[in-house]
Amino acid sequence: MLRFLLVGAVCFTVSTVLNYVLKYTVLTDNPVTALTLAVVFATIVSYFLNREWSFHTRGGRRRLPEATLFFLISGIGVALNSAPLYVSRYWLELEEPHVSRLVQEVADFASGSIIGMLLAMFFRFWAFKRWVFPDELGRSRRGSAPPSDDPVEELGHS
Repeated sequence: MLRFLLVGAVCFTVSTVLNYVLKYTVLTDNPVTALTLAVVFATIVSYFLNREWSFHTRGGRRRLPEATLFFLISGIGVALNSAPLYVSRYWLELEEPHVSRLVQEVADFASGSIIGMLLAMFFRFWAFKRWVFPDELGRSRRGSAPPSDDPVEELGHS
């Protein structure tokens, strides 16, 4: 879990910096698009870091099926990450001219970078452990055999 959280911290930083760069330069009128693009980029970084470091002893699928599952689940995570910002901006109208610039930016950060990220993080951790990097597939990667049902074999006798 610690490695997953460290990868998350790196990707949180990547997505936050990229989000603000996009939001204040080329996507000034599209904060949800800026956040979505930033999270998609951070998700690509996350795949490589999680596969090679966080879950390196788990999994065992070939790379294409594993990556397909990872990005499918991450797509759901991107939607979960962006939804609170969308609600904040367009349903609750926490944007200029309805509120001050400061309130808008605090609401954007709280909804997109905190609430959305936490929703997506918990979902991805659960889904990655369950479907992308399941432990039963990781035994072959670690070089250990699956547990035996034979009580004699478990005692080290054959």
